[in-house]
Amino acid sequence: MLKQLLEGTFRCPPQTTRSCSSNMADTWQSVMDHAVAVARKAGEVVRGALTEDRKVTTKSSAVDLVTQTDQAVEQLIIQSVKEKFPTHRFIGEESVAAGEACVLTEEPTWIIDPIDGTTNFVHSFPFVAVSIGFSVSKQVEFGVVYSCLEDKMYTARRGKGAFCNGEPLQVSEQKEIQHSIIATEFGSSRDPEAVDKIFISLRNVLSLPVHGVRGAGTAAINMCLVASGCAEAYYEIGIHVWDVAAGSLIVSEAGGVLMDVEGGEIDLMSRRIIAANNKTIAQRIVQEIASFSPPRDDAPPLKQ
Repeated sequence: MLKQLLEGTFRCPPQTTRSCSSNMADTWQSVMDHAVAVARKAGEVVRGALTEDRKVTTKSSAVDLVTQTDQAVEQLIIQSVKEKFPTHRFIGEESVAAGEACVLTEEPTWIIDPIDGTTNFVHSFPFVAVSIGFSVSKQVEFGVVYSCLEDKMYTARRGKGAFCNGEPLQVSEQKEIQHSIIATEFGSSRDPEAVDKIFISLRNVLSLPVHGVRGAGTAAINMCLVASGCAEAYYEIGIHVWDVAAGSLIVSEAGGVLMDVEGGEIDLMSRRIIAANNKTIAQRIVQEIASFSPPRDDAPPLKQ
């Protein structure tokens, strides 16, 4: 199957392109149905690739990993969407890495992370997600996060709630930071100044104290854990729009809040986020973060 994907000869089976919705007035439901189907097919590819040798290369740093499967899965998703929705646009992690611009327009746009948790995938650490956000007029209309190895399909539609395998999600009701679990990640930057600030923030959060700090190794799954009530908050500086576009809607539709690490409104291109069960927890975390600003996802490329 992987060979077919790389050669561009693979096609999703008919059931992945058939809408489950009979409500034609619901403009984006058929699009979301397709996203769920293609995410599940992508998950099959990811699971199958775990039994094969994984050729690993690097991108922005020695720990920013990419595999042949990342590229094949993104190709699968984009090819499938182009066949069914030819006017839609894309922001894909591997496409951007290959030099395409990361620009969010008013047009319907698929924001794709083919394997969120590539390092996990390389090491067979059991948290790997396919993440698909869909934006119209620069607003995320639906999010799909498929935790492939757990076989958990997280979904959300704007104004219609969030679900895992069809069951409604609801964030934790905890309001005391001292009784909370906080999720975070260390990212792929090894710039000493950034690393120092990441560890200052971690020390500050731990010392509140909190019950614990966890990290699944994937932003998308961390956010789904917040939406599920398993963690009270997730924060990170250095993520990308494809990491958080889908998860951000899943959190908000489960009753959570989104915030910039300095307390302002969330900007998905800023590479900074707090996703929390409520505003009280989010604002408390803001007080402990040693903030910095990595280059924005939509920043123009540096001149050589």
